[in-house]
Parts: sequence; C-alpha cells; structure tokens
Amino acid sequence: MNNIESHKVDRSPKQREDLLGTLKARFEKNTNRHHGLEWNKIQARLEANPEKLWSLNEMEETGGEPDAVGHDKKTGEYIFFDYSAESPKGRTSFCYDREALNSRKEHKPKNSATDMAAAMGVELLTEEQYQELQELGEFDTKSSSWLKTPAEMRRLGGALFGDRRFGRVFFYHNGAESYYSGRGFRGSLRV
Repeated sequence: MNNIESHKVDRSPKQREDLLGTLKARFEKNTNRHHGLEWNKIQARLEANPEKLWSLNEMEETGGEPDAVGHDKKTGEYIFFDYSAESPKGRTSFCYDREALNSRKEHKPKNSATDMAAAMGVELLTEEQYQELQELGEFDTKSSSWLKTPAEMRRLGGALFGDRRFGRVFFYHNGAESYYSGRGFRGSLRV
C-alpha cells in the first residue's frame, strides 16, 4: 500500500466508530430509502473495506450525507448515494473535469468535479441514478449537480447537470468549463 492509500484507511478506531454511528443513525432514520437492506450486513462490509469507509467519510465531511440506496446481488456490493437536500456544500464551484479546468484562461475554479470525485474514491451520479435519488425525495431544489456526462456530449464541449424545479426533475447541459456557487456534484459509492 502506498502513502496515499495508507492515508485513506488510516483512521483512529474512534473516528471509524463515530462515522459508523452516523451512518447507522441515518440508515435507521430513513428506512424508506433501503427496503430489504440490513444495517448489520452493510456494517460488516464496511468494516472489511476500510478504503470505502474512508470514501464515505469524505462524502460526509464535504456535506453529502451518504446513505445506502441498494444492493447489487450479483457482486454483493452495497450502493451509497449523497442524500443532502442540496448539492454538497464542500463540493461546489467546480467545473466539470480537468480538461475544462485547463481550458480556462482566467477565473479558474479551485477544482473540477471529476477530479475531486476521483480523489474521494467515488463516481458522479449518472442520469439514471439521479432520477432514482429524486424518486426518494426532493433534492437540489435550490442548487444543481453535475452528472456523469456521456462521452459524445463531452467531446463536443458540454457537460450534463440536473436539478429539481417546479415539482419536476430536469436535466440540462452547460459548457464543461462553467462553474457556479450553487452547482456541485453528488457521489455514488459501491462497497
């Protein structure tokens, strides 16, 4: 394990216990999000994968409020999404990706959504995942979130984002180099 990887899993027992306590409380408070899932099985999987627990901590620390959303029966993995009401505060004002960041001549944002997601060990939500999230509540009513953009759209300079307005979920496009204080990204993590 290199220094970066060891840093990712190097958490004190108290930090791990605190995070697991936060995740368990959120899981128990929001049972409508995870029918048929059992916390004990999820916790065992998390404890066996400390690098994934580190990623969940990053999601939590940046305001994402991660929670379990499903279970992939083929792989045995549990799936977590960010459930914060608005796009996570610690992940806003980013352009879409490194290419977009490098293309800006001035007023560059501090990072890109895809770079930060990779550093956290998570994936941006897809359109389908974003729609699934929105079926479980009302999210991004005052903000918006970058979404995983199809390669053909990105090749043309665009990037995809979504939000909820007027009681509906909308998907839009923007130049990948754009960034706004009210636009961040939501992550997905498989454990």
